[in-house]
Amino acid sequence: MKKPGNNLLPYVEGIRDKFSQHRNSVNSGPMKKYMRDQFEFFGIKSVLRRELSKEYIKFVGLPSRNELEKTIIQLWNQPERELQYFAMELLAASKKMWEPTDMKWIEKLVTTKSWWDTVDFLASNVAGPWFRKFPEKKSEITSRWNASENFWLQRMSILFQLKYKAETDTKILRSYILPLMESKEFFIRKAIGWALREYAKTDPKFVSKLVKELPLSPLSKKEAMKGIERIRKREEAL
Repeated sequence: MKKPGNNLLPYVEGIRDKFSQHRNSVNSGPMKKYMRDQFEFFGIKSVLRRELSKEYIKFVGLPSRNELEKTIIQLWNQPERELQYFAMELLAASKKMWEPTDMKWIEKLVTTKSWWDTVDFLASNVAGPWFRKFPEKKSEITSRWNASENFWLQRMSILFQLKYKAETDTKILRSYILPLMESKEFFIRKAIGWALREYAKTDPKFVSKLVKELPLSPLSKKEAMKGIERIRKREEAL
């Protein structure tokens, strides 16, 4: 089978060949439909795909630092969605190589071939750890995302702290919710609720107070209160 594109790095060709060997046309149609026909698929379900990815990285290793950006970008430019998933997982696995200038090109992954599946992974598994590694970059970059006209970047600004738990900067979380809480965009309203629902596991009083204070959309409020309700039910059961 002829590979799309020219001059692919051997690393990219290798994982492309591995995935191609497991192409499944029975699965690819429904997977494409689930993503609203925006992306092509090999038709590899997530469990098998992760197994193949782990096998490949274990056998071949990670790309060198000098080829990391080019490898990720080439993977991202491939038509099949599974290769974008592999690119993200590879990027997350390469965090020891990350440098302060990397967010310039990582951001391009957010704004191209954008959908919730890639943006949400990049927010919590790449951007979140990256800002922990380079905290001096956090305020400037995330505030720019929050003020962007690109709602995927706005979503990133809300979700990058999703796994921070007690390390969550609540001032940033609140200040980033304020300008977006009246957004009509579903993915923004959902992100606000999701971020608050997750943080409620750490500080339910903060979330409860914020929900009462702010005129959040019904969707954001409903999602946020799920976290509070779960805690309340758990306490009642004790």
